[in-house]
Amino acid sequence: MQKIWNILPEAPKSFFEEFPQLPPLVANLLYHRDIRTQEAIDEFLQPDYTQDIHDPFIFNDMEKAVKRIFDAIEKNEKITIHGDYDADGVSSSVILTNMLKALNFSKFNVFLPHRETDGYGLNKNTVKLLNEEGTNLIITCDCGISNKEEVELARELNIDVIITDHHSIPKKLPPAYAIIHPKIKGEAYPDKGLAGGGVAFKLMQGVLKKHKEKNDLLPNGQKHSTFEKWQLDMAAIASVADMVPLVGESRTLTKYGLIVLNKAKRLGLKKLLLESGIMQVDGSLKREIDSSTIGFQIAPRINAAGRMDHANVAYKLFVEEDEQEAARLASELNQNNQDRQKLTEELFEKAKKQVEKNQMDNPILFAVGEEWPTGIIGLISGKLKEKYQKPSIVMSRNNDEATGSGRSIKEFNLIESMQEIDSYFLKFGGHPMAAGFSLKDSSKIEEFQNALIEKYKEKTKGIEIIPTINIDAEIDLENVNWELYDVLDKFKPFGQANERPSYLAKGLTITSLMPLGKDKKHLRIMVKHNTPKIRKTIGWSLCDGNDTNWCNELKVGDKIDIIFEMEVNEWNGNREIQLTIKDLRKCDTDMQIKPVFAKATPVNSVSSK
Repeated sequence: MQKIWNILPEAPKSFFEEFPQLPPLVANLLYHRDIRTQEAIDEFLQPDYTQDIHDPFIFNDMEKAVKRIFDAIEKNEKITIHGDYDADGVSSSVILTNMLKALNFSKFNVFLPHRETDGYGLNKNTVKLLNEEGTNLIITCDCGISNKEEVELARELNIDVIITDHHSIPKKLPPAYAIIHPKIKGEAYPDKGLAGGGVAFKLMQGVLKKHKEKNDLLPNGQKHSTFEKWQLDMAAIASVADMVPLVGESRTLTKYGLIVLNKAKRLGLKKLLLESGIMQVDGSLKREIDSSTIGFQIAPRINAAGRMDHANVAYKLFVEEDEQEAARLASELNQNNQDRQKLTEELFEKAKKQVEKNQMDNPILFAVGEEWPTGIIGLISGKLKEKYQKPSIVMSRNNDEATGSGRSIKEFNLIESMQEIDSYFLKFGGHPMAAGFSLKDSSKIEEFQNALIEKYKEKTKGIEIIPTINIDAEIDLENVNWELYDVLDKFKPFGQANERPSYLAKGLTITSLMPLGKDKKHLRIMVKHNTPKIRKTIGWSLCDGNDTNWCNELKVGDKIDIIFEMEVNEWNGNREIQLTIKDLRKCDTDMQIKPVFAKATPVNSVSSK
């Protein structure tokens, strides 16, 4: 699909004058990430855990929540931690489990819903079950804000509910005992972008801070600050896996969480890293764990548990203390992930056929499968969205029920539109670009589709929607070196709102081509630019036919323009700068100048195929 290549303009001269100590490249990158004050620049480039982490008691309900937890401990009431089945929900549950264990409190259990039978968040059957089991206090992790009726039932059964969540706010809040959520109306907490794991971490901080007022050490003998920092690995996994903006406090939590991850002290984590090939048998890491490692290696394996079986497998792995059992659980997660990959590809092909049959002109794409696993449909939806650059909804029909998952584009707020047609849903929730739901009536699938399309037309009226790749700068490959890489290293961890910088190199000559991978879907292209020096570039999935099959289109001697990112490739103790292709075009491709509809007026915009 044709994309606009948008080279971002230089920051205003006044910005350079205000911060003369910044190298121009760094200043430009900061400006385009909307980091434009001295305080924000200092926090971004030099995150400080002692200064950049907010007091948890800024949360309006934190005092109430912490007091209720200590009341439950003192009265020996039963606490249930109710998590979610994804990496964010699992990590949140692990954080609060470790907190209660550190307080030497054992009368608690953890309930993670089964994706197929329980669905997302609280449900009434679960509330009834927990009541029968004697639960007095439910603490939700990464869910609960949309469960008004379920929380009302809990109150009727004399169960208090503390909600920790970060998902989109419904029209009416549930009547919980306390709500720890950064985005609810009137909430004083300054960082609105925390993941579910980040919110659970703040609750843990509040409990530790209150305990420290009367106790020098935790019952397990640890300092409060020491214990707290060892939980940062879970906060980092949650933040990256749930794709929250890695700026502000979330960036600081993730930055320090990666330090903890690289120490790999948690037994279950060690076994998972061993299974995924990141750790060697002697316990040393083959390469540094960064946000990409979480996003592409760790989180998918955690998520695979809830997609293919039950999230309990992932949760148990991270709290397991027996080495053999941890190894078994890690192996099971790895197998789940392999099964998930295979099934996703099979069902994606079926979804593509539905879409390509008669929907290519539709603004929103829909695919419906009979008894497709609900743990997979979100992945299929995401792949459809990436391939066709359109909002995509995938539904699974099972008897009279229809469960769906959607992925959207930045111009169309999916959850907002769903809130405006909420009469179709039994339950729903999510974010502007990702949402899940269950329809009240599976016979109304077509009616729901039409209603959502009408919302799309209403919300995007007057907006020209063209897939765009923003480019930080045009660059000669001769200037791609370790000095430049070290500058970019200050911007880690990369993620949402702080993506890895992209560069444009024009007029490269191909010197050799080699398809890579088991299915030959990837492509290594050796190129030279303005000197005889040969540089290696890697293009993932350039030959899988999703857009153009570049293995068939390119030959030695062709000239190409590429958009690329800089990464480090490590093997056998060697390190080299790897140029990873995001997009490319042949230089003889017709160039089409188009305006880009953005806040900043772009310059040098060209289109690519």
